[in-house]
Amino acid sequence: MLQKAPRRTRERILELSLRLFNEFGEPNITTTVIAEEMNISPGNLYYHFRNKDDIVNSIFVKFEAEIERILTVPEGRRSNIEDVWLYLHLMFELIWRYRFFYRDLNDLLSRNRKLELHFKLILAHKIKVAKQLCLDLRTEQSLEASDAQIDAMATNMVVVATYWLSYEYVRNPRNYTEQQAMADALARGCFQVLSLVGPYLRGDTHTLFEKLSQEYLKKLK
Repeated sequence: MLQKAPRRTRERILELSLRLFNEFGEPNITTTVIAEEMNISPGNLYYHFRNKDDIVNSIFVKFEAEIERILTVPEGRRSNIEDVWLYLHLMFELIWRYRFFYRDLNDLLSRNRKLELHFKLILAHKIKVAKQLCLDLRTEQSLEASDAQIDAMATNMVVVATYWLSYEYVRNPRNYTEQQAMADALARGCFQVLSLVGPYLRGDTHTLFEKLSQEYLKKLK
């Protein structure tokens, strides 16, 4: 039986750094802390990464690749409310995996030009996808809203999703990383974002939305 090749030091540094950034906040973690946790010398760390920003940017490359896959809307058919629900689930799960970007967003963008530019593009892409999902629902006569209302709805959906985990952290910072607390936070986030669309839904889609909402609310009690 072939043994798996050991993970390269560079990959292990990125995995550990992501965990530390997520748990303690990126501003609170230095390259010295990362090297100590890795049980390697600072020189060995600097062989792979010039500084902490280099580590952050390398993690961001992985995050950006994953979020671009989620933001690729399948062609050939229009989206329905279940697609919107699934999209939100996947988005919130990804946000959680890379949550330090969102929790420390203002600090990171103020000192990292690459993240500033790329995060703007990600937000614009999120709004575009949210708008297209709403337009698909309107085309199917499942949603009744003007173009201006859809524009506002799409922007608000992205705003809530972007800052939801920061809100959850303020609500309950001591239990922020607990598994059940995380699951509940993500569920509440999905529900809150989709609630922005709820008042505009019509017919069977509105009925399905109410059913899905009730199931979610029961889980959160």
